[in-house]
Amino acid sequence: MAMTRRDLLAAASAAPHVPAAVTGTGTGTGGAPTTRTLRGTIPAGAPDFVEVPLDVPAGVSELHVSYTYEKPPVPPGTPGNALDIGIFDPRGTALGGHGFRGWSGGARAEFFLRTDGATPGYLPGPIDAGRWHLLLGPYTVAPQGLPYEITATFSYGPAAPGAPRRYPPQRARGRGRAWYRGDCHVHSVHSDGRRTPAEIAALARAAGLDFINSSDHNTHSAHTAWADVVPPELLVLTGEEVTTRTGHVLAVGTDPGTFVDWRYRARDDRFGRFARTIRGAGGLVVPAHPHATCIGCAWKFGFGEADAVEVWNGPWTPDDEVALASWDATLRGARGERWLPAVAGSDHHRDPDRVGTPQTVVLADDLTRDAVLAGLRSGRSYAAESDRVTVSFDAVTPRGAHAGIGGRLSTPDPDTDVLVRLSVTGSAAEGCELRLVTDQGVVLTAAADAADAVPAPVEWHTTPARSAYVRAEVRHPAGAPPLPGAPAALTNPVFLDGRPDRPGR
Repeated sequence: MAMTRRDLLAAASAAPHVPAAVTGTGTGTGGAPTTRTLRGTIPAGAPDFVEVPLDVPAGVSELHVSYTYEKPPVPPGTPGNALDIGIFDPRGTALGGHGFRGWSGGARAEFFLRTDGATPGYLPGPIDAGRWHLLLGPYTVAPQGLPYEITATFSYGPAAPGAPRRYPPQRARGRGRAWYRGDCHVHSVHSDGRRTPAEIAALARAAGLDFINSSDHNTHSAHTAWADVVPPELLVLTGEEVTTRTGHVLAVGTDPGTFVDWRYRARDDRFGRFARTIRGAGGLVVPAHPHATCIGCAWKFGFGEADAVEVWNGPWTPDDEVALASWDATLRGARGERWLPAVAGSDHHRDPDRVGTPQTVVLADDLTRDAVLAGLRSGRSYAAESDRVTVSFDAVTPRGAHAGIGGRLSTPDPDTDVLVRLSVTGSAAEGCELRLVTDQGVVLTAAADAADAVPAPVEWHTTPARSAYVRAEVRHPAGAPPLPGAPAALTNPVFLDGRPDRPGR
């Protein structure tokens, strides 16, 4: 008779934890390779991460690790086994990552480390003798538990010379002050992506992008991999997708070589420390897909430490609509009040994901790391479906005061007339509807005259008394009214202020 879900849970709770057993071959004194096999069982309800000690003998020139785990059948609707892996060297496993040597999550079943090379996701360096730790991450555990087996193989001999660390340049061939297109959320073979940095760089240029952010899960090993593959017209920002069990956050544009730890939950009250790590390394803290429904994806840390928020992640889905509405609800426009700009990213991993779909278009003084990050931080940006849509959006007064996307228009009084102007070009906008949104909701819609036409520019009058801010949306025709269609573009707001700027205020 098949076991029920209740039987499985009872069996798992009754089963004691099985500590790792160790077997091996060879003496570990050199010569032929030696192996160590570590076995154990992680019970249901185990901690997020399990450290398995691995004693590495002297004289090792290469460490190779492979692992397997059982995947027993489970009742419908019950999570099965999924086990991630990484490794720390003898410098230790303390939070902050001083001993961090790599992480591949569940993307691969084996990896190696040497002084002159390592599997993508892992960091080259010396294989020092001493106690290392394999870090296991039981993403989900079946009620029966998760039996695993790890095999470590030690090869001996003189260590090869270490390769120098080189990083991509922080300046690319730009156009001076201009609108630059980028994708701040892409994954390569250094985590669970399927493409190399060289392949991603080629796809980025084909998509019309000027910059991308290297954002592999929980590792910075890709930072050096971009150095020799970046064309002069493409700026590569180095970063990470910090993938915790209570939300993912993009570290955008951190100093090359920066590692940001991920081994905490919102309840641990540690996120502020690592948000400061990101900003201290010059980067931006950007919660990713905050309303995604995958296990551990929903954002639970709050937005007090964020610099921007990803409201559009890959192909438009209902959780993006929720993210957009939630972000809009935070916009008030009060003078001096901090607000979070919205950004978009493809979250590219593999086909059918498309690099640059969607993308963030930012106004920057040049195509440099500092200028692009400054534009993103200030909200001088809009989200676009692709490079086949371009948006122009601003607000002006009769006396010529002007503010563009992400700006603030100050007027002599709250009843000053403000003209809001929106236009869109590009084939992706054909048949779309233009929408203006304020703190009062959607205030204007304008559709193209024909299904194959780009919408005509729109102008709309308001005052700061009526509208604290105005933002624009370019939407495809609705597939299931009354729900709106997927966007071709979304802008950050223009804030309207009915008081003049005065020194000292």
